[in-house]
Amino acid sequence: QVQLVESGGGLVQAGGSLRLSCVASGRTFSSLGMGWFRQAPGKEREFVAAFGRSGGSPYYADSVKGRFTIFRDNAKSTLYLQMNSLKPEDTAVYSCAARLTDSGLATSLKYNYWGQGTQVTVSS
Repeated sequence: QVQLVESGGGLVQAGGSLRLSCVASGRTFSSLGMGWFRQAPGKEREFVAAFGRSGGSPYYADSVKGRFTIFRDNAKSTLYLQMNSLKPEDTAVYSCAARLTDSGLATSLKYNYWGQGTQVTVSS
């Protein structure tokens, strides 16, 4: 069992920055593949960024590449998403997720555990 708790969401103007955090517990953090997804009202859940279980280079959705950075601190069992140059279309509930395999890291159905989500709102 894995528990995930996100924080750091809020309201920011276009062009601004936010950093999201996700604290994990219940399983060795370094053994988990970790990722961020987002969902806006009326839209499908969308992949944002993720690490495989073994770490290495992260993978980003094209829509956030060059603006967002995913990183993890294994000693603190925490996953982060640094969001820069935010756009109104980034507005969504952002959720942290964990999976037990490295397959399908951009597919939400491949993830086993989810946090409650944190709202990010970007004003124009």
